[in-house]
Amino acid sequence: MAKYFENISTLEQLRKQYKDLLKKHHPDNGGNVADMQEINAEYDKLFKILKDRHESKATGNADSQGTKQSDYSRNMYDWENDKALREVLEKIINFNGIDIEIAGQWIWISGNTYAYKKELKEIGFKWASTKKQWYWHSER
Repeated sequence: MAKYFENISTLEQLRKQYKDLLKKHHPDNGGNVADMQEINAEYDKLFKILKDRHESKATGNADSQGTKQSDYSRNMYDWENDKALREVLEKIINFNGIDIEIAGQWIWISGNTYAYKKELKEIGFKWASTKKQWYWHSER
């Protein structure tokens, strides 16, 4: 039984709730380390369940291009990519005045980002001038 995550059936839902839990329970926001450890352990368990469920569905089922699994699906359910995504989220979750959107393995940031320009670059974010947003994605 999950203590922190509710009604999770997709990785997108898991990541969205994780981001919300970080905002609430991160030690920098008045939360405590023990709660974050529980949240991370619960996240890891749910990630594995969702990954296993996805892989069992994908076995033997070719997509429209005739391949077993698309590159997007492989990357979306890759443990190391997901770990990198969570590490980046933990670095930016306390930036004030920004909006964070997670789309697969991509993180998009909008809002009042100018004050964090240097930090974002150091973390590995890039500026998308056409969208007027910062983005990050796993290089794996």
